[in-house]
Amino acid sequence: MQVNNITIYDVAREANVSMATVSRVVNGNPNVKPVTRKKVLEVIERLGYRPNAVARGLASKKTTTVGVIIPDISNIFFAELARGIEDIATMYKYNIILSNSDQSKEKELHLLNTMLGKQVDGIVFMGGNITLDHVDEFKKSPVPIVLAGSIEQSETIPSVNIDYEQAAYDSVKDFIDRGHKNIAFVMGPLHEPDISEKKLNGYKRALSEATIPYNEDLVIEGDYTYDSGLEAFDRMLEISVRPTAIFVGADETALGVVHGAEDKGYKIPEDFEIITSDNTRLSLMVRPQLTTVVQPLYDIGAVAMRLLTKLMNKEKVSDNIVVLPHRIEHRKSTKE
Repeated sequence: MQVNNITIYDVAREANVSMATVSRVVNGNPNVKPVTRKKVLEVIERLGYRPNAVARGLASKKTTTVGVIIPDISNIFFAELARGIEDIATMYKYNIILSNSDQSKEKELHLLNTMLGKQVDGIVFMGGNITLDHVDEFKKSPVPIVLAGSIEQSETIPSVNIDYEQAAYDSVKDFIDRGHKNIAFVMGPLHEPDISEKKLNGYKRALSEATIPYNEDLVIEGDYTYDSGLEAFDRMLEISVRPTAIFVGADETALGVVHGAEDKGYKIPEDFEIITSDNTRLSLMVRPQLTTVVQPLYDIGAVAMRLLTKLMNKEKVSDNIVVLPHRIEHRKSTKE
């Protein structure tokens, strides 16, 4: 008998019990005598029986599988979020199907429908730009969907984030309190308006409160990559009013800014003070270590997955829109 062809019928016959009894043992149903449970488990172990998740899903209408759609698993920001999702999924005995969307709207919507076709019980979605088309698809979904580290303006889809506008405001005010007036902002792509706009609003609000005029030349669009940080620093050198402080929208970009400055002979923080946004491991792996907004990435993923488990199990949820706290941690890229 080949191991991979073992069925529930084979286990039942070998253990001399009904298939219903085997099913109850596999599903953890307590209504099985301990001696019978022990016998069935021994047969399962000896035969190498593996319950068919798809077949079980058809019977129970649940597959205990969750889809996770992520822009880029190789990006440390999303990797840390995904780790939080995975750990909580494992704790609650859910399997994960993980897909990269490459920040493509068409691919995101395609993956969404592919996941639903695989009969997942719920979806955690991460994306830079949640459009009305996304929201329409989310609302049509037969299973719950939770956004992690992603926002949509109507706040009708459950989500877990920090207050991005306040985090940017706090960072820029930190610079202002240190006496800076020429503060650059290296932001994310403008075609991803949700989070980028919130950060820009926080930047502008801090300047306005300090009666520092807004200078659009000091706002440089990037794409969260290391190379965009190098390019952003080169552009800063061409601005008529050179910045003395730089707020950066992503850690990988901040590394590019630091190295761009050092390549040109400047010192951080003596010539430019820098605050970054994510507090991924990258912020500790560069010298000087980066002062950063502490965004609890692991917690965002973990709380999003926990919220999804509640929605999947139709538990009472007091708040679908979760905003986790943030703070600024001072390290060596700002002066003491």
